[in-house]
Amino acid sequence: MSQHVQPPAGAASARLDAAKMKKIAMASVIGTTVEWYDLFLFGTASALVFNKIFFPSFDPLVGTLLAFGTFAAAYLARTIGAIIFGHFGDRLGRKSMLLVSLLTMGAATFAIGLVPDYNTIGVWAPVLLLTLRVIQGLALGGEWGGAVLMTVEHAPSNRRGFYGSLVQIGVPVGTLIANLAFLLVAASVSADALVSWGWRIPFLASAVLVAVGIYIRLNIEETPSFQAVRDAGAKAKLPFASLMRDHGKQVLLGAFATLSTGSTFTLITATAVAYGKKDLGHSDTTMLIAVMAACALCFVLIPFFGRLSDRVGRKPIILAGVCAEALIAFPMFWLMDTKSVALLFVAYLAMMTAFAAHYGPLATFLAELFGSKVRYSGLSLAYMLSGLLGSATTPFITTWLLGVTHQSSSVAWFILISAGLSLVALVVLAETRSSNIDVVEGAPAAVQLHQTQPQPAETEVH
Repeated sequence: MSQHVQPPAGAASARLDAAKMKKIAMASVIGTTVEWYDLFLFGTASALVFNKIFFPSFDPLVGTLLAFGTFAAAYLARTIGAIIFGHFGDRLGRKSMLLVSLLTMGAATFAIGLVPDYNTIGVWAPVLLLTLRVIQGLALGGEWGGAVLMTVEHAPSNRRGFYGSLVQIGVPVGTLIANLAFLLVAASVSADALVSWGWRIPFLASAVLVAVGIYIRLNIEETPSFQAVRDAGAKAKLPFASLMRDHGKQVLLGAFATLSTGSTFTLITATAVAYGKKDLGHSDTTMLIAVMAACALCFVLIPFFGRLSDRVGRKPIILAGVCAEALIAFPMFWLMDTKSVALLFVAYLAMMTAFAAHYGPLATFLAELFGSKVRYSGLSLAYMLSGLLGSATTPFITTWLLGVTHQSSSVAWFILISAGLSLVALVVLAETRSSNIDVVEGAPAAVQLHQTQPQPAETEVH
C-alpha cells in the first residue's frame, strides 16, 4: 500500500495564503526583470554602439557581426550556468541560487559600464567585454529557472499557468526598461557623447535595480516542492546525470519547443532594430520606441495567455503562438519594408502578440515536464539550450543573411523554419496542465501537496 506524506504546515500555508503568494510572485518578477534588463541592455548596445567602440577597425557589417557574436557568447555560458546552478538548485534549494545569480549578474553588468574602449586599451577591450558577457550568461543560466520554480512550485495547481507567466513578464519589462534607459540617454546627450560615454550610464545604473532585487528576495521562502524532496531524503546526488538518464528526451524536445520564442524576440529587439536603422533609414529613437511599444503590449498579453492556459491547457495556447509567428514572419517584413513608421509599429505589435501567446504559458509548461528532484536542472537546461540554438544564432545569422541577400525575405524564412521546428517538438510533447508536480520520484513515500489540501480561490495578482 502506498503511503502519502502530509506536507509540512508551513508548506501548505505558503500555497493557501494569497498575500504570501503575491509576495513570492512579485519577488520573482522584480528579480527576473533586473536580470533581463542587464541581458538586453547588452543587446541594445550591440545593435547601436558596440560595433563602433569595441570593434572600430572593421567594416561596419563585420563590426556588427562581431558585436552580435559577443552577444551570442553569453548563450553558451547560459547553458553551462543552467547545469551548474541547476545542480545546486536541486541540491541546496531555489532561494540561495536566486540570490547568487542576481549578485553575479549585477556585478558583471556594472563592470561592463567601466570597460575602456578599443582606442584606449586595444584588443583587451573586446576581450574584457566578452569575459563579462560570459559571466552574465552564467548568472542568467541559473536565474530564470529558479524564479520560475519559486512561483510555479508555490502556486495552487489550478493557477500555475498564470503565476508562471508572471515570471515571463521580466523579459518584456526588462527590455522595455533597457530601451527606455538608452532612449533617455540618447535624448539627453549628443550622438558623439552617446558613443563616447553616454552608453555607460544604463549599465552603471543597474546597480540600483540589483540592490532592490536582492532586498526583496531576501524575504521569500523556499518552495514546498523542494522542501518535500529534502524531507523525504530523496535529493539526487548528481541532478544533471539523473536528468539526462531519465528525462533526456524532455530536455531536447522542450528546447526545440521553445526555439522560436528566442528567434522571434531577438529578431524584434536586436536584428530588426539594426535593420530598421541601417537599411530602412529609421532613427535610433524610432526603433527604440517601436521595441518599447511592443514590450508594453507583451506585458499585458503574457499573463492573459498564462491564465488562459489554466483553462484550456498549455499546448493549445503555445501551438497557436508558434503558428502565428510563422504566419506573421513575411507580413512583418512586408510592412517594415514600406518604410512607414505606422506600419513598422503594426508589424512589431503583431509579431509580439504571437510571441506572447507562445511565451506566456511556456515557463509552466517546461516546469511541468520534469520531476521535482531534477526540475531546476531540467527546466533551466531546456530553456537555455533553446536560447543557444535560437536567440544566440538569430542576430548573427539574420545579419549575415541581410548582408548577403539584401532581401528581408531571407530573415522571414529563418523565422519560419524556427517556428516549424518548435511546432514539431510541441506536437510530440504531451499536455502537462493536469500533472501533479509534487510527487517525489523514487522516494519511499509519494508527496502530493495539492491533493492533501483544499484549493480555495485566491485574489488575482494585478
